[in-house]
Amino acid sequence: MAHVISDACISCGACESECPTNAISAGDTQYVIDPETCIDCGACVAVCPVDAISPA
Repeated sequence: MAHVISDACISCGACESECPTNAISAGDTQYVIDPETCIDCGACVAVCPVDAISPA
């Protein structure tokens, strides 16, 4: 299961650079995680300032 980013995302971009597989990108209104690329490492969870990322 991939991680997901909730509506609490403030689009700060902190998570994008932490992803070792480049699964995170800017979406229309918030950042999104590509479930096909995400390896569930959790690196993004630790850097999110608003706790908007969680396991799916």
